Amino acid sequence: MSSTQEARGRNGSRTAYEKILDLHTVAKDADGSALVFIDRIMLHERMGPLALIGIIESGREILAPDRVFCTYDHIIDTYPGRGDKTTAPNGEEFIESLRAGVRTLGLRSFDIDDPRQGIVHVIAPEHGIALPGITMICPDSHTCTLGGIGAVAWGVGSTDCEHALATGVLRVTPKRIMRVTVGGRLSSWVTAKDLAIHLISKHSASGGHGAVVEFGGEAIDALEVEARMTLCNMVVEFGAFTGLVPSDGKTLDYVRGRPFAPQADMVKTVEAHWRSLASDPGAKFDQEIELNAADVAPTVTWGTSPEYAVPVDQATPDPADAGDEATAAGWARSMEYMGLTPGIPLTSIPIDGAFIGSCTNARISDLRRAAAVLKNRTVADGVLAICVPGSTQVRLAAEREGLDKIFTAAGFQWRESGCSLCVFAGGESFAHGDRVVSSTNRSFEGRQGPGTRTHLASPETVALSAVNGRISDVRALGPMKPEIAT
Repeated sequence: MSSTQEARGRNGSRTAYEKILDLHTVAKDADGSALVFIDRIMLHERMGPLALIGIIESGREILAPDRVFCTYDHIIDTYPGRGDKTTAPNGEEFIESLRAGVRTLGLRSFDIDDPRQGIVHVIAPEHGIALPGITMICPDSHTCTLGGIGAVAWGVGSTDCEHALATGVLRVTPKRIMRVTVGGRLSSWVTAKDLAIHLISKHSASGGHGAVVEFGGEAIDALEVEARMTLCNMVVEFGAFTGLVPSDGKTLDYVRGRPFAPQADMVKTVEAHWRSLASDPGAKFDQEIELNAADVAPTVTWGTSPEYAVPVDQATPDPADAGDEATAAGWARSMEYMGLTPGIPLTSIPIDGAFIGSCTNARISDLRRAAAVLKNRTVADGVLAICVPGSTQVRLAAEREGLDKIFTAAGFQWRESGCSLCVFAGGESFAHGDRVVSSTNRSFEGRQGPGTRTHLASPETVALSAVNGRISDVRALGPMKPEIAT
């Protein structure tokens, strides 16, 4: 047992993560590992079928089918009027395989034409499947997104998913618990996405290795719940196990009345419980990071890792300034892939594509802010611009507000919901060598297609970059209007 863990035991104070895990612990091993009860499991058509096939072929049953939710998002097409046909190789087989498992095991499913369909991490909080204080898994690394609503949620492999489906529990090893405190308020046009990339660029893509990262401070308190989800979504790019923003009044307002959330007769009791799950004032963390919100600018990646990023008004760095040979080699390789050299101002870099979508930044608040930038503006010639809402409910809400008309009038393609061009799954992609500004979470080599060069940014930055035909600084638009900020 670590000295920090001993201190926690002596003073009785606990972090939010420890409180939630303790409530779900069925048994503990001598090494501190816990057998943890899993409240809800979500599956999608890319990885979900493997777990369901394992259950069926072994002759076992799912312990609690009512706690399992399935959707279709990773491989499906997002073109208007879509069906089962997909550009991904064997895509229809994946879709039908999940459907077969759903039928055999009697699971709840949000199929392609279901108005509840969408990206798994978008629909989970949207429908009240993800809730404060619950444990939740999905065979997808960005399940940590749901920490933004106060859940302890993490991605698993298909084998662990199968185990949890059959037994209702998973083994969780002891985790380092880190707190990231962000003081002050984010400046105009600076978003949770910028904050996430800023954190990773300052403390490296392995800075949160294996940790539970709890976010707090004035800047976090000021964020709306959907922005907190964006922040927690990116902790896996920080190397973390999961992220967490303990629930507060904003969280409770967001959850209240959603289809799978507690109903009216239980709300008072449940909300009092959720409020009790905040970290105690004397709780001990294994590591503390403090950031000043005033130091965070609109931030864009220049390379093939979220770690390779600078404020948008700066230039690409020089590997000679990296500080050590390994880092210098990584910078040099990344620059070669990205077709860049040191000292290039980011705002001078032309682009070929712009993508707004993904579980990171495709919620209604993201689309509203991007649409505000695009209103009465037009995408530059030669730029392929695409917007893919994160869920069917987001798409319908955006269309009721007329946001789709703003996007299409500006020259963006308006799509059905899904993961789409966030990840190249063997189907649709940007072209080899294309430079794309994207609201997604990963800029790895080939992430959006073989040879595609991806720059990560906020939806607002993506929108203005599409209009200007080059990476752009949204602060050039002047102070953000209040209606845009909300």
